[in-house]
Amino acid sequence: MTSHSWRSLVNSKYQLSLRLFLFLNAASALFSITNPLYSVRVLSVPLITIIIVSCGLLVWHWKHRSRKINIPVISTIFGCLWALQIVSKFSLITHDQASYLILVLLTVLFIGSLAFASNIKAFTLHSLPSFIACLWLSNHEHWLRMAYFFALPMVAIGIHHVLQRRNDIFAQDLLSRLLEERETLTDLSMMDPLTGLYNRRGLQSRLQNLPAPDGGENFVLLLDIDHFKAYNDHYGHMMGDQALIRVSAAIRDAVRSRDIVARFGGEEFMVLLTNISLERARQTAENIRQKVYDLKIPHMFNLSVATNVTISIGIAIFEDEDIEGALEKADKALYEAKHMGRNSILLSDDLQTA
Repeated sequence: MTSHSWRSLVNSKYQLSLRLFLFLNAASALFSITNPLYSVRVLSVPLITIIIVSCGLLVWHWKHRSRKINIPVISTIFGCLWALQIVSKFSLITHDQASYLILVLLTVLFIGSLAFASNIKAFTLHSLPSFIACLWLSNHEHWLRMAYFFALPMVAIGIHHVLQRRNDIFAQDLLSRLLEERETLTDLSMMDPLTGLYNRRGLQSRLQNLPAPDGGENFVLLLDIDHFKAYNDHYGHMMGDQALIRVSAAIRDAVRSRDIVARFGGEEFMVLLTNISLERARQTAENIRQKVYDLKIPHMFNLSVATNVTISIGIAIFEDEDIEGALEKADKALYEAKHMGRNSILLSDDLQTA
């Protein structure tokens, strides 16, 4: 779930609450007209207004789902209309007026508590006008009972509101942690687990946000450990992994923090030097070669070059966002560097003739 999904969920709850409120008001008003209490039929203005406004808002909100209606304002308007209905019909009730007031108060409280189970503000604004009207019309002996009827759902909704807020805070905190963990996992999926360098996916991500050179050029360095298969076969894969870790650390230490270093294959690495001159790129490549040589990792199958692990490097210019073309040229230069004796650096053909 994302923050957008969370807002969609909150909006869906708001829409459901509003539609339920409007439907209950319209149904209750219609029922009051067709099946009135004590058979006193009153086609009053408040009831007609409740039906018309409820149905009109339901239709409008169904057509404009993205538009919001102010629930506190609507609940206040309907609360006042129900209070007017209670006052207008009370004068026509000739007997058992107290029971009538209790029944209509419970009806209004039922609508508010059902529609606004977690919105104490809207419940209060909807129910309070009717509660005040019933208190005003009743004698003193029923005040306590009416206050109890009004307070009971209010307390329940208040408790539910507090619990809902705590649940929402917990859910939002959990969502934030999940998003952070997802970002962490995404970052990890872009890193080579052995060396801590970028993998091919991480390299592609960095290339998408690569700034344009300012006064220099971008160069691709393709590096390969000399005779590494023989090293692995003789010393074992565990020692091979240790050699890769140490070589990758030496490469990372030899370049600037803004340069990109990626593990490109088993024993192959790629370095992207950004906004730099050709001469500085060659110096950086030489620095990398020397740092790896200075590790003095024993390699008895590299005797034609040295007695320790060495690397060969091919350099090509990276321009016009053509990474495949640059890699192809660097790979060709790397192949020729190995053919010429390894532990060496070679520029691509176009850089040699430049």
